[in-house]
Amino acid sequence: MERFIIEREIPGAGELSQAELAEIARASNAVVDSLGEPYTWVTSYVAGDKIYCVHEAPSADVILEHARRGGFPADKVTVIANEIGPRTAEVAAVS
Repeated sequence: MERFIIEREIPGAGELSQAELAEIARASNAVVDSLGEPYTWVTSYVAGDKIYCVHEAPSADVILEHARRGGFPADKVTVIANEIGPRTAEVAAVS
């Protein structure tokens, strides 16, 4: 499976209540369960008018099908090429 970052434009996303976010999560989980394909929702970040999601799926087409079934926008779907963080510097120093 590949890991993707999905950019979803949702005006007012940063103002959504916990109850509204929980409803979105329930809808997403139901779609994941119905896909019949390997699919993992890793996490999402809500910022301003966007939600950035990290999902694992066999292809971008499956990501788009999840969005279509759930009624979620998927304005940009990008394969994650690599991950870095503070500890990446330590690994590079050892190599």
